[in-house]
Amino acid sequence: MPILTQRLLLIALSTSSFLLILIALMMEHYLYLEPCPLCIFQRVGIIAAGCFAALAALHYPAQLGMKVYASLIVTSFLASTGLALRQLWLQSLPEDQVPACGPSLEYLIDVLPFTDVLAIVLNGDGSCAEVAWSLLGLSIPAWVVVACIPLILASLWLYRAPRTTTS
Repeated sequence: MPILTQRLLLIALSTSSFLLILIALMMEHYLYLEPCPLCIFQRVGIIAAGCFAALAALHYPAQLGMKVYASLIVTSFLASTGLALRQLWLQSLPEDQVPACGPSLEYLIDVLPFTDVLAIVLNGDGSCAEVAWSLLGLSIPAWVVVACIPLILASLWLYRAPRTTTS
């Protein structure tokens, strides 16, 4: 009977992360949906989780190292989920309470220190509150939450999954 080992789980997490990014890139380049700053930071979290999972699968450390990798993966997915929830909150605001649109993320990064950029992005702006696309009544950040929850749960399984299959 095959058992889901840590390495197989890491490969699945990494592959899932990169598939999510592929979907985001397809939506950007084929549906012409320009990502807002919060969307970009959500992507960074998902990319980080996928890279940590791939690195852990290649490195395949002992118990303590695997817990460190699992913590990094869970934290990355949680950050993306938190940012998506923040964007959903911005999308739920009445129009008169939506923050005004600000300068582009590229401009902010060029001009301001990273901590200031992060504060501005987390406050959100009008572009983050816009619902440009939805499927089954859920906007893109809602789908990010839907995708990240099972990935977080799978990442938590890394703490308990067997290292190798037993014969």
